[in-house]
Amino acid sequence: MDKATRPGPDARQLAENLSDIHPPLDKFQAKTAAAECLYCYEAPCTRACPTSIDIPTFIHKISTDNPLGAAKTILAENILGGTCARACPTEVLCEEACVRNTSDGAPVEIGRLQRFAVDHLIDRPTEEHPFDRAPDTGRRVAVVGAGPAGLACAHRLAMLGHQVDIFEAMPKPGGLNEYGLAAYKMTQDFAQREVKFVQGIGNIEIHHGVRLGEDLPLSALQTSHDAVFIGVGLGSSNDLGFTDLPPEGIEDALTFIERLRQSPEEAAARLPERVTVIGGGNTAIDAAVQARKLGAREVTLCYRRGRDEMSATGWEQDLALKNDVKMILWAMPVKVLGKHQVKGLALEHSVMSEDGRLISTGEKFEIETDLILTAIGQKLHRASLGDLELAGGKITIDAHYQTSLPGVFAGGDCTATGEDLTVQAVEDGKRAAHAIHDYLSQ
Repeated sequence: MDKATRPGPDARQLAENLSDIHPPLDKFQAKTAAAECLYCYEAPCTRACPTSIDIPTFIHKISTDNPLGAAKTILAENILGGTCARACPTEVLCEEACVRNTSDGAPVEIGRLQRFAVDHLIDRPTEEHPFDRAPDTGRRVAVVGAGPAGLACAHRLAMLGHQVDIFEAMPKPGGLNEYGLAAYKMTQDFAQREVKFVQGIGNIEIHHGVRLGEDLPLSALQTSHDAVFIGVGLGSSNDLGFTDLPPEGIEDALTFIERLRQSPEEAAARLPERVTVIGGGNTAIDAAVQARKLGAREVTLCYRRGRDEMSATGWEQDLALKNDVKMILWAMPVKVLGKHQVKGLALEHSVMSEDGRLISTGEKFEIETDLILTAIGQKLHRASLGDLELAGGKITIDAHYQTSLPGVFAGGDCTATGEDLTVQAVEDGKRAAHAIHDYLSQ
């Protein structure tokens, strides 16, 4: 069938396909779910949360008809608690640590309860911002990147009395929350609603269309501001490393997700019949599932190792299988087929050697495909970082989030200690803000 005549979902069906994968709890459902919490002493769920939210306390407040109090408990530790409730892998963090897994066989629905509480506050436009600013310090801090780390850092700095300028390369703030998470996780323009809420504390101004290095050297920010925080994430994707690639039919998965998030109708219209995703992380799963929901007839995910080695959680993997994504495991891509347009992908079966190395068996096979989406990791733009010291392609920081340059701090995925989790980026931003405050208070 010609791609131009491929029947895809109409507008109504497309909206339904990309609708909220976790419908929010209503008041009765939330109270019922909250009643399951045992209010543990030294709760393991709190210890498992990278931002250390007092989970039993916020759940108890829901059970006593105090969702606003619950939201304030959450947001005191994680100002982006709404996004994290939607996109955080709770199944391997707080919910995996829940003691009910051993006593009852199922954990408390912590993620959905967190969303219930935070949404209750954010959806009340007349509600005052829950946190006050300290007296103005007269200090101004530059934050590079309006993603999770940058927003969390900016909010906490504003709470501490500092003026904050956020410099963001993209037209909208939010970082991966806006451009890189699956549409069915971030419905109803939630990323922008959350940013507006964050800015509600005041003293935070966002400057768009400004890219570090190209438009604004790091040295200029050091001169114009009292301190700098870098939370740029990882700006570019790794490529396949093959030569003689066809010019049409290869795209990195994050670019695909970005196009989809900004214009799902256009993304659906441009999608061919057969899509192949290369990778084993949550981004690969997001791309594969969304390709199916956009109307691709056949979506295949190829990964060089097995399911147990995937960085995507078991829940994400099951989601892909439930959406009829075909998984080809223990298979390494070796060549893209096609001269002007992708026609297929050649792979070799792989195995793990006795000494733990991934090796090819030499057994080759081919699959037909019209579009290849690559989700094989990201890397940092080195040229924009001036004289900052790097390790393993990421920014080095000390225990106080300070880089090799005095007064320049960093956090999130762009740092050598950063983990690929929104919730960890939020924690990095929050802690870095306190470190910056201490630096400015000397």
